[in-house]
Amino acid sequence: MTRGWKIALGWVKAHAGNWGNEVVDKLAKKAAINKTIPESYSKIPKSVTINEIEEESLRKWQKIWTQITKGKTTKEYFPEVTERLTMKLHLTQNLRAILSGHGKSKEYLHHYKIIGDPTCPCGEGAQTTEHVIYGARDYLKREKE
Repeated sequence: MTRGWKIALGWVKAHAGNWGNEVVDKLAKKAAINKTIPESYSKIPKSVTINEIEEESLRKWQKIWTQITKGKTTKEYFPEVTERLTMKLHLTQNLRAILSGHGKSKEYLHHYKIIGDPTCPCGEGAQTTEHVIYGARDYLKREKE
């Protein structure tokens, strides 16, 4: 039961003359030697606590990731935060640009009125990131021949 208390935890240099620290230290020592005080905690390994905190953080991150409207292109590639975290990616400047939708494709440049025509050199539609990755393979093969 709380009584309007606000509890904050913080590090205080040991025995630095801090009045509150001195009081807490005396009370802790008194409680430690008093065998009549029942334990009111369960002994949980640190690793369990860390895992629970990490899992809760990932749940919160995923909820925010799902709800936020920004990062649409990146979300298409990585809809699940946990899946992305398990991948070993070497994130170069070009890969980050592609995954974020800022890959300087003709579609991107056309959107910002830098060029007039967004058509891919393969002639099969606008040169979007997806088109370059998935759709222009045949064109690239022909160019190599």
